Amino acid sequence: MALAKIVYASLTGNTEEIADIVAEALENLDLEVEQEECTQVDAEDFLDADICIVATYTYDDGELPDDIVDFYEELQELDLSGKIFGVVGSGDTFYEFFCKSVDDFEAAFVKAGATKGADCVKVDLAAEEEDIVKLEAFAKTIASKA
Repeated sequence: MALAKIVYASLTGNTEEIADIVAEALENLDLEVEQEECTQVDAEDFLDADICIVATYTYDDGELPDDIVDFYEELQELDLSGKIFGVVGSGDTFYEFFCKSVDDFEAAFVKAGATKGADCVKVDLAAEEEDIVKLEAFAKTIASKA
């Protein structure tokens, strides 16, 4: 059974909810899922996974959350060749750089040699019904690559 590891950063709970939606969808597709908050794991933990997923929020004007910066920097130093990745996250369309942290993590995974398994999903604040549909489709697409 393929292992999907989801690492998330969440300040208000919105991104944790996004991670929960993806985790449940992957479990419903018969994948083993481990979900951890970013300060509780190291980027190297992705080496044990088949599918690597980051769920992050974007802070202020396009900045990475402080609690995930170390993880982000460590991720870029890994060799994730042969791993499938995906990124989801939340932001606020009020800001110019909506969900920029999602894009930053996608670039970090590419730098680490991982293969993109699904298009990123960006959620404005909290997941609404249409976002849940997109997140479930994200999970289905990424699971099909494992």
